[in-house]
Amino acid sequence: MALRKKRIPRYGTVQVNGHKYYRTDVEDAEGKRVILYGKTREELYDKEMAALEKVDNITFRQKSPTVAEYCEKWLLMQSVHIRNTTLTDYTSKVRRHIIKELGQKRMAEVTLDDIQVALVPVSKKSVSVYKSVIILYKSIFRAAQESHVIDTNPTIYLNAKGGGIPQEDKQALTDEQAERLLDAIQGLPPYVFVMIGLYAGLRREEILALQWDSVYLDTEAPYLTVRRAWHTEHNRPIILTELKTKAAERNIPLPDRLADCLREAKKKSTSEYVIANRDGEPLSYTQFKRLWQYIVTRTAKPRVYYRYENGKRVKHTVNPVLGEKAAHNGKVIYSLDFDVTPHQLRHTYITNLIHSSVDPKTVQYLAGHESSKITMDIYAKVKYNKPDELAGVLTDAFAQWDEAEYGTAQ
Repeated sequence: MALRKKRIPRYGTVQVNGHKYYRTDVEDAEGKRVILYGKTREELYDKEMAALEKVDNITFRQKSPTVAEYCEKWLLMQSVHIRNTTLTDYTSKVRRHIIKELGQKRMAEVTLDDIQVALVPVSKKSVSVYKSVIILYKSIFRAAQESHVIDTNPTIYLNAKGGGIPQEDKQALTDEQAERLLDAIQGLPPYVFVMIGLYAGLRREEILALQWDSVYLDTEAPYLTVRRAWHTEHNRPIILTELKTKAAERNIPLPDRLADCLREAKKKSTSEYVIANRDGEPLSYTQFKRLWQYIVTRTAKPRVYYRYENGKRVKHTVNPVLGEKAAHNGKVIYSLDFDVTPHQLRHTYITNLIHSSVDPKTVQYLAGHESSKITMDIYAKVKYNKPDELAGVLTDAFAQWDEAEYGTAQ
């Protein structure tokens, strides 16, 4: 914005009702002339400066890029120095939660109120998603201010406290639940996916990107290596060869049961991908949801679905009974009385490592955790959240104290 020296110019004068006024005119933001009056030259000068500043502000806002334009530019600038996986995550969140809500507004016009209203839908997401979107808002508007795209930063008082829905503690599947799950889907499309999750602990994006060139079944100790990640953009799969963190690149030994499963799967496979669609390509997001539906439909929990009857969309509720066959599909038996998520398979793997007394550093490596804090948080909850087992340890510990105390008293 242009700076003006405080030099009071010469103004014209005019007589109004016998009083002398100083007069000048300025051009507003639309190019129209506006007449200004003042009793003194100083008063008129202040009015002129205020009017010109207002014009400058309006012109500045009008020239400001839209939120959508600047966000796309910001993402392009980030691509120079962040990993592709991180950029993919940023792009998805910026377009879904920032551009979608505020994209048409000018950057210089956005207020804190605008942002807080835009964050209402995000507050229904998890705490981690909410926090990451807040960080993106702050980063984008701070960069805009530093580049003089905006004068003031509306995010300086923005914070993530109390936003998002806390996620419940993840529960691992019991051995009995894991076996029932595998029995329910034996021979079905999600079987290999579930086996890899339970016996290798890979993340969903790691399983769906796994290719046979990363599975070593003919060595003395079979193993697989994690070196690719699956993402989708507009429902199309994207396979990245650069992982989010260095720790994600790891070699996982294969238990005999998983090695045998993968040998059978490889014999039947006509694709370079371990999990593939009918064309041998990696799954789209919709195709993965369809794959997981084989598990959902075998779960004995109430569900709602819609059918068109006589041209109208009619809501139906299903109340499955454990052990019974589905009314419209005799091949489906409601055999699961618990929910299962893809991440739960990985959590079960990590939990089993801990219960088998695998040391924390090895658990961290096999899980692909970059931070030991993540591993230790899980380790502590799994290892020490057993009051019945800890009771004996504490009894022995306090027995020594009691013995010392009573021995002294005697």
